[in-house]
Formats: sequence, structure tokens, C-alpha cells
Amino acid sequence: MHPDSHEIYRQLIDKSLVGEALPDEARSLGVHLPTCASCREYLNLGTRAIAGLGGFSFVVNPELQAKVRLSLAQRSVQSEKWQLTRLRLVWTSIAALLLTAAGSAVDWECGRIASALLGAQPLLTLQDVIHFWVVPSSAFCLLIPVLLVLSSEGANRGTMNQKGRML
Repeated sequence: MHPDSHEIYRQLIDKSLVGEALPDEARSLGVHLPTCASCREYLNLGTRAIAGLGGFSFVVNPELQAKVRLSLAQRSVQSEKWQLTRLRLVWTSIAALLLTAAGSAVDWECGRIASALLGAQPLLTLQDVIHFWVVPSSAFCLLIPVLLVLSSEGANRGTMNQKGRML
């Protein structure tokens, strides 16, 4: 037989050994096994392996189980808190950007009016507005997303427990 069909039947054997084979698959396997020594041997080995595992028992320490559940619950809460913090930072960044743009527009207009009233050169006044208002406020506004990225990297590192192990 073609090697691919053996692989298909081996998968069916695996499914039947764990009780997941569908009735049609079991019938197909029942027809194939009498004619294929290789697949019969695979079934025999699988059956013996499963029978050998029957003698093993796994005892789980209840304290360890409780610690794992507690750690998972804490990590889940931390993750939810971080998502909320991140959402707040995004909205704060958007608000800061809008306020910076609005403040810059108002300051620009006030500088134009002040230069007209004082008889100063409008170009120099507008340059001062850019240097002393627009650039610093824009830089401050951009600081919020940078903090978001830096705090994201810190959150991805995880937290340490008292013994210095990652939680």
C-alpha cells in the first residue's frame, strides 16, 4: 500500500485507542487491519503502550496546585489591570494631542494679534510662538506614548516573587 494510506490508518488507530474514532472510521480500520501486517503491528504496540501506562499513578501536591491556581489568577488580574491602564494611556495621549493642537492654534492667533498691536514683525512673533509653545508642548505630548511603550516592556518582563523567580 501507499505510505500515505498507512499514515492515515495509523492516525485512525491512534484515535481508536483513545476512543475518539467515528463509526465509519472504525469500520474502515476493521477492513484494513486484516490485510496489513504493518498497521496490525502498530495497533499492537499502541495497545501495549497504553496498557503499560495503566500502572502509573500521578499524585499532585494540593499545595502546589493551589499555588499554581493563585498565580494564574493573579496574572489574569494583572493582565486585566494592564489592559485598562493601557487604554487610559491611549485616551490620555489622544486628549493631550488634541489639547496641544488647540492650544497651539490659540497661541498662534494670539501671537499674530499681539504682533499687530505692538507693531512687531509677525514672522518673529510666530517664530517665538513655535519655539516657546508649539515645540515644547508637542514634545510633552509625545512623551505619553513613549511612556506607554516603556511601561509595556516592563509589564512583559513579568514580576518577581520573593525568591527571585518569575511569576
